[in-house]
Amino acid sequence: MQVFNPNHIVTQLDEMEFHELDAFNEGGSGVFWALASDWSPWEMHPDCEELLHVIEGEITLEVLPFEGDKKTRHSIKTGDFITIPRGLWHRQKIRCKTKEYYLTPGKTLHSHEADPRINQTEP
Repeated sequence: MQVFNPNHIVTQLDEMEFHELDAFNEGGSGVFWALASDWSPWEMHPDCEELLHVIEGEITLEVLPFEGDKKTRHSIKTGDFITIPRGLWHRQKIRCKTKEYYLTPGKTLHSHEADPRINQTEP
């Protein structure tokens, strides 16, 4: 076991340098920072939930439902965190300089498609 201070560690990283802090089940936890950016690629975790914690800054999280066109957007600001349910495609837009901690205890799938649910074989 080891104690981590994500806020301290992230200050030692280059922009968009994803730094894994520790293994967690089949995935891991880590930190990164970035300046304002456009939408990230879609990602989905078929076997687990994911926790995103904005240490400092602001992101907009966009989530696709399992079916239908009604996507949702969530504003996550300094100190906030959100748990993304297993199997939901999601992406984020960084609104300003942001430091973020993530906990993803399973595998991650990525997509650059406009709607990654089309022709999806899992979860």
